[in-house]
Amino acid sequence: MIYNHHMRKITSFLFGLFLCGCATTMQSHLNDIQNNFANGDFTTTTESVPSDQTNLDLLINGTALFLDSKYEQSDKTFEEFNKRNISETSTSFSRETTGLLLGQGANSYKPYMMDSLFVSYYQIWDLLALHDWKNARVVINQSYQRQQDMSREYKKLIENNKKELSENDQVAEFIKTNSNDWLAFRDIMNPALMYLSGIYFLNDGDFDNAITYLKRANGMMPDNKYIKQDLELAQKRIRPSNTNWKFIETGFAPRLRESNASIYVFGIGLVQFTFSDTYQMPNYTIPQNSEMLANVDAMFMTEYNEYKANEVLRAYAAAISKTTAQTLIYNSNSDYAALLGVMSSVYTAASSNADVRTWATLPKYIYVERYKTKDKTNNLIYNREINGKIVNTKTIELEKGERK
Repeated sequence: MIYNHHMRKITSFLFGLFLCGCATTMQSHLNDIQNNFANGDFTTTTESVPSDQTNLDLLINGTALFLDSKYEQSDKTFEEFNKRNISETSTSFSRETTGLLLGQGANSYKPYMMDSLFVSYYQIWDLLALHDWKNARVVINQSYQRQQDMSREYKKLIENNKKELSENDQVAEFIKTNSNDWLAFRDIMNPALMYLSGIYFLNDGDFDNAITYLKRANGMMPDNKYIKQDLELAQKRIRPSNTNWKFIETGFAPRLRESNASIYVFGIGLVQFTFSDTYQMPNYTIPQNSEMLANVDAMFMTEYNEYKANEVLRAYAAAISKTTAQTLIYNSNSDYAALLGVMSSVYTAASSNADVRTWATLPKYIYVERYKTKDKTNNLIYNREINGKIVNTKTIELEKGERK
């Protein structure tokens, strides 16, 4: 009787842990935030953020503050993110161990390298809106070095995954047959960040730096005629006049969902594990007279393709360990074998959760339109479109502000 009583209590507790539905709860939370953005309601998002903000809170809140025209607060929020993630490309043994023992969602949100580049992108918008050209230059310089560092780290990640997959044919085959056909770039890049930086230097009359950034943007998006026009001006050392650059963000970036799979392992049997999988967000517009500047879906998939391999390898290893432990428990002669077996099964289910967190308010695509205006000033125009509706627009005069 005592045994049954304890078994019910412990099992109930563990099932409670299992039923917390971490992935489902997070997906619902991100759905609510996207709905707020789609309705142009950014204040609700900023007011709902807890005081002890996580990495993901900082990213989403920083965007909401920018769209709410609270530029100083937005910049400070993104700066806090930068301070916490100085070595965002690194990992640690303790983090990997926690993920194996408690599931991927147990760790704090580990930003994508792409996230950090978008932080720089929005910080530049914040500082230009504040006419703070001096600090905008600082962010641009930091972002250039950051992109160089990330490119090197990304290549290391690819090589590490190749090595590990070469030693595990079953996982390699699983990833191959479950690969996504989305477009992905060959390297870590953000052409919108490079082009915005190039426009900054072009308007500042710093033609050497303008050429550097506009060449990189042109290399990333070789079919964009507007980038070519500005690069030609920089090479001729001519500052533009009476010109508007309209950046149009449309739709939402990819999201993650939890998926389950199984692989047969000789001597153990069918090993089940959980991993995150991507899905594209629908409902976006293609603005007239515009050129594609950044395919955020492709940017996301560039990293995800490598992180998925890493995640599946870790989830698979953890599943084998847990399955082996369950088998040993059930086959033992202990009086508590049944209880321990149930506890082990529930623990395995509860701790085998995938990480479905993403910076869900990022756009799906960024377009740009460049055109002449009768005004005597050059202007940057920011538009955010969701479901075919403009939910936010800003105009920033580029003739003002502190020069170098």
